Amino acid sequence: MKSTRIRILTIGAAVILVVAAAIAQGMHGRGGPDGHFNHMLEFFTDYLDLTSAQQAQVKAIWEKEKPTLQPLTQQMRQNHAAMQALENSGPFDEAKTRALATSNAQTMVELQVQHARIKAEMLQVLTPDQRTKFANFQAKKQARMQEHMHQHMAPPPED
Repeated sequence: MKSTRIRILTIGAAVILVVAAAIAQGMHGRGGPDGHFNHMLEFFTDYLDLTSAQQAQVKAIWEKEKPTLQPLTQQMRQNHAAMQALENSGPFDEAKTRALATSNAQTMVELQVQHARIKAEMLQVLTPDQRTKFANFQAKKQARMQEHMHQHMAPPPED
C-alpha cells in the first residue's frame, strides 16, 4: 500500500513537471506568448460569446500580466534544457538534479500563481451565465484529464 502511494506521488510529480514544461513551451508556441493568448481568446470569444468590450478587457489584463509571465516561462524552458543536459551528461549527480528540480518547482509555483491571478481577473469580466458556462467547460476538461491520468497511472498487470 505504501509503495503504491509513493509510486502514485512520483508519477503525479512527473506529470506536473511535464505539464509545467508544456505550459512553458505552449506559451511560446503559435508565434510566441501572444500567439497562444490570441488562440485562447479566439476560442473563448466563440465559446462564451464575449462582447468586443469583454475582449478588450481580457486583452488589457493579458498585456498587464505578460511581463510577469515571460521571465517565468523563459526560466521553465531553461530549467527543462538544463535537466535534459544533466540527464545526458553521464553519471547521475543527485545534488545537481535536486537543485535543478527545486528551482523548477519554485518556478512552476510562481507560474501557477500567475495563471490563477490572470484567470481570476478574467473571470471578473464575464457575466454570470458566461462564468457558469466556463465552469462547466473547466469541469469537463478536468474530468478528461483525470480519466487520462487514471488510464496512464493504472498499476501494471500482475504476473
